[in-house]
Amino acid sequence: MTDQELEALFDLGEADRIERKESLNGDAAEKAREAICAFANDLPNHQAPGVVFIGVKDKGGFSGWKPTDENLRTLADMRSDGNILPIPAMIVQKRMLKGNEVAVVIVQPGDAPPFKFKGRVHIRTGPRRGIASAQEERMLNEKRRFKDLPYDLHPLNHATVADFNRRLFEEEYLTAAFARDILAANHRSYEERLAACRMIVAVEDPRPTLTGAIVLTPRARDLVPAAFLQFLRIKGTKLGDPIQDEADIDGPVGQMLTQLDAKLAAHIGTTVDIVSGSVEQRRPDYPLAALQQLARNAVMHRTYEATNTPVRLYWFDDRIEILNPGGPFGLVTKENFGRPGVTDYRNPHIAEALKVLGFVQRFGVGIQTAQKLMKENGNPAVNFAVEDTYILATLRKSA
Repeated sequence: MTDQELEALFDLGEADRIERKESLNGDAAEKAREAICAFANDLPNHQAPGVVFIGVKDKGGFSGWKPTDENLRTLADMRSDGNILPIPAMIVQKRMLKGNEVAVVIVQPGDAPPFKFKGRVHIRTGPRRGIASAQEERMLNEKRRFKDLPYDLHPLNHATVADFNRRLFEEEYLTAAFARDILAANHRSYEERLAACRMIVAVEDPRPTLTGAIVLTPRARDLVPAAFLQFLRIKGTKLGDPIQDEADIDGPVGQMLTQLDAKLAAHIGTTVDIVSGSVEQRRPDYPLAALQQLARNAVMHRTYEATNTPVRLYWFDDRIEILNPGGPFGLVTKENFGRPGVTDYRNPHIAEALKVLGFVQRFGVGIQTAQKLMKENGNPAVNFAVEDTYILATLRKSA
């Protein structure tokens, strides 16, 4: 937005596209997140960005709060800390407004509402701020049918709701996705709840989405042939060497990742050092958490379009290779791949599901976390081969 556009919006006074905060103290940061969520939902259908101004008083004066680099990072982290799902489209900037420095958070209306902040769907219509009612959620669900949706929300014409594990959805996924008081306060139907979680297209069009099939189908690869992970433990350093263990790990994505965790833990060896110091030291060949980060990243960011290739994890005697079918996407290129702060999401709703299920704590830090864990364990840095159609991560054993 230009300075003139920001000032024109600022001068509107009370409006449902504006949130003013004097600072980020107290509950101001939480209120800012609620506003970001509401602007992304865009219930009034403005089809225009909403703006959170920080450093501005409620009546329009300036508070004197300064948008330092640390404050701007705090605001930028609101996009990727996992509290607002799916991930909103927003930018954070330091701007001059009527001769005063302020921070602005510019939030674009989302293509796939409803957006939730801590399990609650926040909305704004005129002066009203609050939690969406069941009818308002239905309106938000309906809005996304007319957008250019990401591939993970495309319907599967050959699938039906009967393919889902209803117990998994109602007892595990739904209770993690929405706050309990929200679930208790309304009586949405099964189909309405599936639609609100983007597992089906809409109540009136209950075809499963790709996300729904991957998250809720007992054997997801029956509907999505690429929805599994191929594990090989090879006794040697080449593909032609003897296979010690192999498995095609499939099922709902939560079950698949849980099974993979067990497989990884079973194959990690531990070196015991009783010579270097007075206290026995134990060090694994690979840090389990680093393997988890990279494998989950592969599942989250892979492409499911026009391919039947699974994620592949091949464990050799001297290295582990994790192949992600899908090259760089969106803002991520071969040149900036792995750079802190440069992230994009081919499958934003699968990413949301992994956050809901507890496999992802926050977004955009998986590679940095894995590299840090590898270094702390004495392993070489992870090497990434980034190509147009795949990304190959190679991890080497600790010395």
